[in-house]
Amino acid sequence: MKTVLIVEDDPINARVFSKILTKRGGLAVKHTENVDEVIQIAQNREADIILMDVSLAHSVYQGKPVDGIKITQMLKANPDTANLPVILVTAHAMDGDRENFLKLSGADGYISKPVVDHQQFVDQVKAMMTDI
Repeated sequence: MKTVLIVEDDPINARVFSKILTKRGGLAVKHTENVDEVIQIAQNREADIILMDVSLAHSVYQGKPVDGIKITQMLKANPDTANLPVILVTAHAMDGDRENFLKLSGADGYISKPVVDHQQFVDQVKAMMTDI
């Protein structure tokens, strides 16, 4: 079974995503916003894809606050985790944000919140897992 790692600081969003992905998608789900855990899960190949919230209010790495863009940059810069697909998930859905965030982070995809079409959300996540 494929596993999705949800990196999200809002417990309600994490629960909603988790429910959609398990019930509709038949996927296993892990959730954390702890940066060390994210890196460990990625390096140990315990996830097949990461859904990364762009704005992480509580995430800290080596004593400094980090957001989803920075964590994605770190994952993409590491040869051990560079091939793990990362989809940015954000409520910041202004014109140009998608391209800007993708370019800045090196992420593989982008989904804006709120997720309205649950099936499309599952399809996007699954398609990204098979592309890579």
